[in-house]
Amino acid sequence: MSTDADRSRETVPIPKGISFSVAHGRLTAKGPLGSVGRPFPADVIGFEATDASVTLSLKIPSDRRRAQALLKTWAAHVRNLAGGLTVGVEARMKVVAAHFPMKVQVRGEEVVVENFLGEKYPRSTRLRPGTKATVEGEFVIVSGYDVEEVGQSAANIERVTHIRDYDPRVFQDGIFLVERAHLKESS
Repeated sequence: MSTDADRSRETVPIPKGISFSVAHGRLTAKGPLGSVGRPFPADVIGFEATDASVTLSLKIPSDRRRAQALLKTWAAHVRNLAGGLTVGVEARMKVVAAHFPMKVQVRGEEVVVENFLGEKYPRSTRLRPGTKATVEGEFVIVSGYDVEEVGQSAANIERVTHIRDYDPRVFQDGIFLVERAHLKESS
């Protein structure tokens, strides 16, 4: 049976080359692919980092389900940050063009969709910082080192092809997420 001390601490192993720090309510992770920062609730969670692991501890009573959820959520954030900064993150999207052949291109920091539903003017969206996109046949692959930024870039691409004023049961054209943002497989 677990004790109260076990439930109020979570230790996350981190790979070599990744460093974590907390300052002024902000968690910062640095690794080979870049640096990521995010707000951290330092008033309710304690933070200790060594070369091989990060230990998170609750500063509030650990007998509540909400406190346990908060601790496990931040442990998952630390794992995602460490994994994203070592192997990277990617999301796969599929281009579906049933009525008009659309052309999808990456121009610098923008994804441009031309001839969507036969429209005269192209639709475009900017990629989030730290992400890049490539078009491979009927797939758009969004990659980067921060899982939240990759996911938001994929959502923005999907949103730019949202159909308005047409029956969505008939007009099923668009760019749709088929694999959400996840850590890349080591090859």
